[in-house]
Amino acid sequence: MNAIAEFSIIPIGVGVSISKYVAICEEVLRERAIKHELHANGTNMEGDFMELMYAINECHQRLHQIGVIRISTIIKIGTRIDKTQTMEQKVDSVFQKMEE
Repeated sequence: MNAIAEFSIIPIGVGVSISKYVAICEEVLRERAIKHELHANGTNMEGDFMELMYAINECHQRLHQIGVIRISTIIKIGTRIDKTQTMEQKVDSVFQKMEE
């Protein structure tokens, strides 16, 4: 099943800046060849539902392996069975309606 998801991983107890931990998750997504877009408050991604879940799991594993004791993750997932939709199509649909 195809899915579009947004997730934010928040390592707890590592200080104020978390960009080095976000970079580790970015590497996971690139290694797994998951289509994604990093943004200021998280990451959007699309692909097979389970592959997305496995990627988030791997992000957790890698952060724990480097000593992060606690991680909080926020995940939003959308699926539909009538058609396959991309992140770009969803955004384009909004802009198209604004032009109407």
